[in-house]
Amino acid sequence: MKFSLFYFDGDGSSTQTDKYRLLMESAQFADRHGFTALWTPERHFHTFGGLYPNPAITSAALAMITQRVRLRAGSVVVPLHDPIRIAEEWAMVDNLSHGRAEIAFASGWTVADFVLSRERHTNRKAVMWRDIDTIQRLWRGESIERQDSAGKTFTIQTLPKPIQPELPIWITCQSNETFIEAGKLGANVLASLLGSTLDSLAPKIRLYREARQRQGHDPKTGTVAMMTHTFLGADLATVKAQIKQPFCEYLKNHYDLLENLAKGMGLNVSLKNFSEDDIDSLLEFGVEGFMNGRSLIGTPESCQEFVEQAREAGVDEIACLIDFVQNSDSVMAGLPYLKQLMQRCQERMVSHV
Repeated sequence: MKFSLFYFDGDGSSTQTDKYRLLMESAQFADRHGFTALWTPERHFHTFGGLYPNPAITSAALAMITQRVRLRAGSVVVPLHDPIRIAEEWAMVDNLSHGRAEIAFASGWTVADFVLSRERHTNRKAVMWRDIDTIQRLWRGESIERQDSAGKTFTIQTLPKPIQPELPIWITCQSNETFIEAGKLGANVLASLLGSTLDSLAPKIRLYREARQRQGHDPKTGTVAMMTHTFLGADLATVKAQIKQPFCEYLKNHYDLLENLAKGMGLNVSLKNFSEDDIDSLLEFGVEGFMNGRSLIGTPESCQEFVEQAREAGVDEIACLIDFVQNSDSVMAGLPYLKQLMQRCQERMVSHV
């Protein structure tokens, strides 16, 4: 099992001057201690994730302070951008990092984000598959034709030339269909447990492997990474006490997660109709549910079983989402325990070989 760090929260509305302190310090920790990658997202128009509107810029900054760890977009929302610009920007990241750039592609979620796009929200998946192909061709040095506003045709070849001859790509997957399409493409997969469980994720991973095989790709290759909320410490009771309030605040800022929790309780309702007391009751129940079976929240010892369950479900890498806790010192203090978990899991795998 590989371990990487994932960033998704990050309140961009504050006026503090060290907004990216946790990102920078934890990135250097990951680079020193054998973590596989750093994932930074693309988020727009919301305090939740507002630190991260452009993963290419974030990864370019991380390239300057790291040496080994892979730099991944998690994700680039393809329909919001011209594929030429995606190819150009990430070729720069590849050069700045000496060949460590990777991209997870997504079709987009929020309708409001599409004020940045000339494409319709309803067409977003078709646009994503079309433009991924264009980006891959440009990355390889191929030319494409484009017309300017007057209808004149130009032949375009992007620069700078990237270090890696092929761009390592991922697809952000939730539905069965997307898992299958990712397998056909031969791409890696970025998944999560935000709206599901390991039991529901495992069949999708099998569909992915089967699709790889049918398309002529080695079904054993291709990495499935799973974004997982992560906070570890020395004592389970202390960790739960530390995490409860930050996690409640985190979920309050992400109504999609809260509604998923409600559905998990058998409540097919809109949270717009909930009172504050109702939401607080839901949070009390939901946080405990997230800690048990959907996250790495606990100690290295208590979390090892979840890692083994993830491996059995077909997960190859756990992308540890660490910034849902808004206290940088607490998060950094927990990273050595995450390193311990990673080492325990690796030692266990070696002993079973």
